Amino acid sequence: MVIGRFAPSPTGPLHAGSLVAALASWLDARAAGGRWLVRIEDVDPPREMKGAAELILQQLDRCGLRPDEPPLYQSTRGDHYQAALDRLVEQGWAYPCGCSRSDVAAALTARGEAIARPVGELVYPNTCRGGLGGKPARSFRLRVAPTPGPTSGPACDPVPVAWHDRRLGPQCQDVAAFVGDFVLRRADGFWAYQLAVVVDDAAQGITDVVRGEDLADNTARQIFLQRRLGLATPRYLHTPLVRNPDGSKLSKQTGAAAVDLADPLAALRSAGARLGIDVPGTTLAEWLERATAAWRVQWLAPMA
Repeated sequence: MVIGRFAPSPTGPLHAGSLVAALASWLDARAAGGRWLVRIEDVDPPREMKGAAELILQQLDRCGLRPDEPPLYQSTRGDHYQAALDRLVEQGWAYPCGCSRSDVAAALTARGEAIARPVGELVYPNTCRGGLGGKPARSFRLRVAPTPGPTSGPACDPVPVAWHDRRLGPQCQDVAAFVGDFVLRRADGFWAYQLAVVVDDAAQGITDVVRGEDLADNTARQIFLQRRLGLATPRYLHTPLVRNPDGSKLSKQTGAAAVDLADPLAALRSAGARLGIDVPGTTLAEWLERATAAWRVQWLAPMA
């Protein structure tokens, strides 16, 4: 059975872009006769807005997008993330790191390497792979290398991860060159997105991840981590982004306003148009039924 999910961070209400992602994931699950879940990714308290999780659930309900079981809150899942981290440490895939961001930047500068990749992340130079060197542990990182071991591989062992995106087509990323050994638990003690999402997708039996194109760069890291934990890899579909007039991604960070739900049907029509869905309907239920049929033809028929 297909199981999809919508996994918002409660940093603010749904905006036009996040409604597109929610609708796409709902349509994908419903078109396949599957289940649709909602997961609140509340593992970054400094960025969260009080009451945002409840508001998001209310917005989804107003649009007729209702999950098949109560939402899962990542803030309740710390023991599961710790168990996964412990397993990775025991197997030699994860290790403690004593580096600050400035330490990483200084090391890269000293080696004459570029400071940041297009995603804005520093490519970790594997400083602590062989030990902390007397520094206190700040975070935990996943060893990105073909095989585990205290000193396995130079700074950029090629680790290509290939996958097929249902919309974007064949994809491949050299995880070592793109981000290097990446964080699983942050220096502030909070869980990193990559670990939490992988553990929870597996726990919820997610078969199909449908989300915004801005998250496509995370996919290779998540697949690599899934393999290290012996977990199944879902199918992926990354939807088009909603952009500001200047071409930047519409997001809470760029001041995106809450989606206007004075007329939920109009909001859904607008979100559907972004996905290439243009169907008639005078009620929410009627429009969603026809949009589901259109999605089945557009995205599921080619997979049959």
